[in-house]
Amino acid sequence: MKGHYIPITMRKAGAEGFLLFKYLKMNMKHIVCLCCVITVVLMSATAHPDSAELEVVDSVDLSRYLGKWYEIASYPAWFQRGCTASTAEYAMLTDGKIRIINRCHKGRTDGPLKESVGKAEVSDDQTNAKLKVWFFWPFKGNYWIIDLDDDYRWAVVGEPKRKYLWILSRTPTMNQALYQNILSRLPSKGYDPSKLNPTLQKTTSGID
Repeated sequence: MKGHYIPITMRKAGAEGFLLFKYLKMNMKHIVCLCCVITVVLMSATAHPDSAELEVVDSVDLSRYLGKWYEIASYPAWFQRGCTASTAEYAMLTDGKIRIINRCHKGRTDGPLKESVGKAEVSDDQTNAKLKVWFFWPFKGNYWIIDLDDDYRWAVVGEPKRKYLWILSRTPTMNQALYQNILSRLPSKGYDPSKLNPTLQKTTSGID
């Protein structure tokens, strides 16, 4: 019995249709994989706040921010190695810049005094919360105020790479409940509170 004859054009069309289906099937796999990758990346960015832009406070009144601050805790920094009883004093200069005097005692609270004098200038005049600081020209660093008490009794200072962090207070000590409250907001800003080292002040550890 003779088999059914299939015209060459139909066989060719069928082969082309099969190849097209196979091509589309392969590309659909690639598209699905790409969508999965994009989803993972977006989820990862959401799950890790440290990959997002660091937010600063809405507004800083520099005239109220000036004066003396005591360091309560900070991320370890090479330029503060061995420092205790660390303080920072800010004063407005006639040219609009801010004079900075950082002081600490090396090794112990009554150890040798170390003093560094620098300057700062506002880099975001919409909020006054972003400043550039320098102690050795032309090297400048970021000083971003990311949390601030309404009465300017304490402040939290960071920088966009989240390598450095300081908790400052107008007094040498800070109430434990207040300190923990400040720490509770750090993870949402991309900071790990466990990396903070309490700063030893002349009266106590800085946290009472």
